[in-house]
Amino acid sequence: MPEAENTEAKKTTEGSTPDAAGGSLSRREVLAGAGGIGLLAAARPVLRGGRVAPLGAARRTSGDGTPEQLHLTWGPDPATSVTISWASAGQAHGARVLLDLGGGRPRTVPAQQRTYTDGLNGETVWTYHATIGGLRPGASYSYAVTADNDSRRRDPVRASFSTAPFGRMPFRFTSFGDLATPNTQWVLSYGQAAYAVAAVESFQPLFHLLNGDLCYADLNPATQPEVWTDFGNNNQTSAANRPWMPCLGNHEIEFDNGPQGYNSYLTRYQLPDNGVRGFAGRWYSFRVGSALFISLDANDIVYQDAGPLVSGPDPLVPASGTGNPPIAPGTSFYVHGYSGGAQTRWLEWTLAQARRDPFIDWIIVQMHQCVTSSSYGNGSDLGIRAEWMPLFDQYQVDLVVCGHDHDYERSFPTRGYDSNVGWEAATGAPVQTLRPHPVTTVDSGSFDTSKGTVHLVLGGGGTDDDTDGYGVDPKNGLPEAKVFTRRNTPVPSSTPGEYYRPAADALEDATWSARQNTATGYGIGVFDVDPGRFPGDRTSIKVSYYQALGADPTNPTTGAPGAPNPDYTLFETVTLFRSRSDR
Repeated sequence: MPEAENTEAKKTTEGSTPDAAGGSLSRREVLAGAGGIGLLAAARPVLRGGRVAPLGAARRTSGDGTPEQLHLTWGPDPATSVTISWASAGQAHGARVLLDLGGGRPRTVPAQQRTYTDGLNGETVWTYHATIGGLRPGASYSYAVTADNDSRRRDPVRASFSTAPFGRMPFRFTSFGDLATPNTQWVLSYGQAAYAVAAVESFQPLFHLLNGDLCYADLNPATQPEVWTDFGNNNQTSAANRPWMPCLGNHEIEFDNGPQGYNSYLTRYQLPDNGVRGFAGRWYSFRVGSALFISLDANDIVYQDAGPLVSGPDPLVPASGTGNPPIAPGTSFYVHGYSGGAQTRWLEWTLAQARRDPFIDWIIVQMHQCVTSSSYGNGSDLGIRAEWMPLFDQYQVDLVVCGHDHDYERSFPTRGYDSNVGWEAATGAPVQTLRPHPVTTVDSGSFDTSKGTVHLVLGGGGTDDDTDGYGVDPKNGLPEAKVFTRRNTPVPSSTPGEYYRPAADALEDATWSARQNTATGYGIGVFDVDPGRFPGDRTSIKVSYYQALGADPTNPTTGAPGAPNPDYTLFETVTLFRSRSDR
């Protein structure tokens, strides 16, 4: 790590105080757990019962079944079930969860093993999943995970979680994407990733939405499992205590790791069943209270080609023993259309069912790529606008959260589109971008989402590449967005044997853009759901965005290296509302 980040890591491992369970919490962690907002906690996760493996540590022997990378996801019903997942350096024997039911009645739940062998370096990854049902709604549980060959078996890793409430009850969730790891030996990783995880814990949400581009292992092809390990161990501080619900981003696509390159992701996460044969884990939904959450894989429909790319002059050669041939320069892994329309059919059915359900008020969609982004980073994608935006309109999707661009941007509520308002970036010729139509351009701070969908770009997890610069149309001074309307296939560069991907091919005036954060790309969205009091009453979601000012890897004024920032402060608050569906 750079010196500044080493200093931060030392600060969070010294001067700790013991907690009631015999673990340790730094003073910052104690304050954050007490509800502090000007935060935060440790750069290295510590759970009761022992520490996780150090970032970048060498892998232990193949016979070591010690749990690490602990994380939760919701089970089939978040009010009564949860899945506890983890990994180990070697195959674990007798991997299991010990659930504390109180009164000295532990419940032992065997875990199911899932493995894959990385197609580039040949390393076998061992993961374990235990789905626990029959839990009480709105209840808290403590648990431990262990195995027969757990080196900490006498003092196993312990954590706790809460199930979702039943019926119309208030709850909080948080969201960001593009997290990476704090280990700066990996491409795109940065120390802010540790503080982002601590931020989730400080706000104590019921669960967290992780909006794709989890760790960028594909950019570190020789060491993909090690990058995932650092990612999982960093997240464990929060993800062991509350579900972290992910979606697939373009950087979850990896060479030689399954039909869409998703083996790393699908092996580590046990996600709610979508009921579509052959596509488990790629998209899903779950319901908490009166809100339906839908997680989508936009890689299936976007035009942008942004998966792994061999961009140098030499082939990418997998390790001997994998049996995989070299991957030629200029090769990219483009998975557009892989579901054959199955995901869109599932989405329409799911949305139609939700809007007929008198117990569901809110529909919230999570995906990685953007419908509305005016960032210099990537921009917007016509594939989503053409395939899914009509469904968002028809079924009154309230909120869409995404990542992809490493910044924060909020749209006005949108419904329908403005036709033929875009132009080709190269020639200025007219081009169809299906620009989302804002139903209002008055930034009142309070929006009826039955009239239009609000889109949020929340890509400020922790990468070392913040993209908090935004386009401006020089003709009129309006915000300007790049739009992908066709595949940006890799093309040769001026250096023989090297390839690059061109940027988006089209531009439009971003009349839908309501607010951008030009001060920093790093932050977290906090969402408080108020279900209302009686049938037909107004229900609302308070949306608060917190920023980590000054966390930029490079000082924008001096160009000198920056440092991550543990303090998240309020940037803006808006309220979304609609009438309850039981009216």
